[in-house]
Amino acid sequence: MQFLIAAAITFVACFIVVPILIGLFKMLIGFTIVQERQCHVYMLFGKVIGIIDEPGFYFLFPRMGWRAFLVHWIGKCLVVDMRIDQEYLRSQPVNSEEGAPIGIGIWYEMMISDPVSYLFKNTDPRGSLAANVSNSTVRSLSNMPLDKLMCDRHGMSKTVREEVSQKSHEWGYKLGSVYIRKVHFRDAGMIRQIESKVVNRLRQVTSAIKQDGANQVSIITSTADRKAAVEFAKAKAIRPQIVGNALNKISQDKEVASTMFDILEMQKLIDGEARISIIPKNHGMLSSLLASDSDKPHAAKAAPRPPSIPTNS
Repeated sequence: MQFLIAAAITFVACFIVVPILIGLFKMLIGFTIVQERQCHVYMLFGKVIGIIDEPGFYFLFPRMGWRAFLVHWIGKCLVVDMRIDQEYLRSQPVNSEEGAPIGIGIWYEMMISDPVSYLFKNTDPRGSLAANVSNSTVRSLSNMPLDKLMCDRHGMSKTVREEVSQKSHEWGYKLGSVYIRKVHFRDAGMIRQIESKVVNRLRQVTSAIKQDGANQVSIITSTADRKAAVEFAKAKAIRPQIVGNALNKISQDKEVASTMFDILEMQKLIDGEARISIIPKNHGMLSSLLASDSDKPHAAKAAPRPPSIPTNS
């Protein structure tokens, strides 16, 4: 129970009593706290009596005199946000010099430079600045060459910024960076035609690259074949000379030449896959084979003739 009572008292003191006391002190003593990137504009009897745009803790009496004690009672304090803001305008209609319908997407930064002008010179300064940027984009970028619209985004951004920045100060706005983010065609039929042309061009380039590669491969292959044929022809031309020189050296020694030719003859016989019967010298096996061959009949017996049939004359 004591914990709940202490929690309730703390809640009431922090969220109800303290804000009320701070409000009373502001009204009686006349002080204010300005946050970072904020500006306080004090008005009394319809007139601006003070502007504080630096963050910190301030007493109002040294700045406003006796009016500091009345501004919280019968006056007004307007808090203006001085932070940098951003805006993006999509597909602003622009026609190129060739008559192509182009859409421009423009991004820009803005900040409040004069709080009094921002509050009292224009009821909708943000919308007015957006309309001004849009009109400047259409006016300054129309009738430009198509290639420049598609490529020179930095120059177009600089042109739009120079066109808008002078007028925006009149409403208390300061225009920051301006950048053309997107340039596109607005006509669907033109987009399809461009896509088809690009696809056809890519196909042509791809086929040309393939054909060039095939030609290069053919050139390399034919060159390699020609060089190989030349080398093989050279080898065939000098082969008889090399073989003749080798045989000439071998023939100088008769035993070596005889042995070599015997080996070559045996190698030919082996490579021919013929059946060879080797019979030792002075062996009686040859006479036996000849005798067995003479015992075989050399002619087949004649078949009996069929009997003749007599005929009547």
